[in-house]
Amino acid sequence: MPKEASKRRGRISAPSAAADAKPWSARFDEPVDELVRRFTASVGFDQRLAKHDIAGSLAHARMLAACGILSGADFAAIERGMASIGAEIENGSFAWSLDAEDVHTNIERRLTQLVGDAGKRLHTARSRNDQVVTDVRLWLREAIDVIRERLAALTTALLDQAERHAALVMPGFTHLQVAQPVTFGHHLLAYVEMFGRDRARLADCRRRTNVLPLGSAALAGTTFAIDREQVARELGFDGVAANSLDAVSDRDFAIEFAACAALIMVHLSRFAEELVLWMNPRFGFVRLPDRFCTGSSIMPQKKNPDVPELVRGKSGRVFGHLVALLALMKAQPLAYNKDNQEDKEPLFDSADTVRDSLAAFAGLVAGLEPRAQAMRAAAAEGFSTATDLADYLVRKDVPFRDAHAIVAHAVREAEATGCDLADLPLSVLQGFSALIADDVYASLSLEGSVAGRDHRGGTAPRQVRKAIARARARLAAER
Repeated sequence: MPKEASKRRGRISAPSAAADAKPWSARFDEPVDELVRRFTASVGFDQRLAKHDIAGSLAHARMLAACGILSGADFAAIERGMASIGAEIENGSFAWSLDAEDVHTNIERRLTQLVGDAGKRLHTARSRNDQVVTDVRLWLREAIDVIRERLAALTTALLDQAERHAALVMPGFTHLQVAQPVTFGHHLLAYVEMFGRDRARLADCRRRTNVLPLGSAALAGTTFAIDREQVARELGFDGVAANSLDAVSDRDFAIEFAACAALIMVHLSRFAEELVLWMNPRFGFVRLPDRFCTGSSIMPQKKNPDVPELVRGKSGRVFGHLVALLALMKAQPLAYNKDNQEDKEPLFDSADTVRDSLAAFAGLVAGLEPRAQAMRAAAAEGFSTATDLADYLVRKDVPFRDAHAIVAHAVREAEATGCDLADLPLSVLQGFSALIADDVYASLSLEGSVAGRDHRGGTAPRQVRKAIARARARLAAER
């Protein structure tokens, strides 16, 4: 359980037959079945919306008072009561009740205990249908802001490492086979791009989240002359929902966030997989900080990359939450249905998992230590500069396909003699093409290979440093 949630969460009292009547119970001849009480209650998980429920209720009450629907005295009482409730929730003394079903009714019931009839008037011109989705949008807006900051922190850690190691040569892979030399800084910048797209997607998602449903009431709006724009301004929404039916039943914003969260976890999981491989002695590319690893209960030599492994594993639960939300909405008729109570747990867990995974990775990346010698030795394997030899021949007017074939024969020779292309004598290389001269060895060196890719987006150290500067500027502009 996240610290901020556990701090607010109080003990939930068990249901009892003598509990206060539910706000809708006058319609029924018998009390709700005991099992149904527990089955339908959401207060066990939706109480984390309490802060946002109070903020939404105060904005609603202030608007009702401004429109002459609620008296000034009633508004003052509601404001006073909500301040007390907020303090109780913060210090853990608030008595959450399962009988009250959810966070909204718990707060309203306590408000009525504190201020009497004024508390009963608060629900004028609204429904739990528009109230709950307003609370969720307020909560998600805040969660998105936190996650975007965590993405920024991880991006900064990546940029710092990339700057320190802009010229450190390592092998680049395709099909997990050595392909061409790259720099460690360039490799890390690939994740900077991924997380930059994640931040942009979340910014877009936030804009669609930041629309006020309150005022739509149950589904058709309200007969009271309310001012929805006033509430939107007070709560920081960009506008109001245009259709009351859609407003109370829409969960697109939650699904969109879940998709954004899933993509973030894809990117983290890819990076996690590389770290697990790189830490393996067969690679030996990096050393992970001890504080992000664990040992074995039986093998004293072990140092296990638990944080990357857990992030890789947690990605699956976030992917599952996205599918769960899609399935939740796929067959719902308009407007609100009780199914939508099931939107919160996957939404909450997705946000919690992404937030904590990003925080862990930011610390891990900041303490990452690359091992230059192992990286360089691996880059020298697998004939990683073969393409550079082909490019060398193309610059001497050999058609690329012909150059490709010439180099393939040279690779076979190097493989047969157990050496790298750069170690073949000039006389042997000239046996494959008379156009090859002494200057070929500059192209066949690891440093020459990476330096030659000196264009925007390339792995040349000069370009890596330029890319870092651009990424830092973009990050600063977004904040």
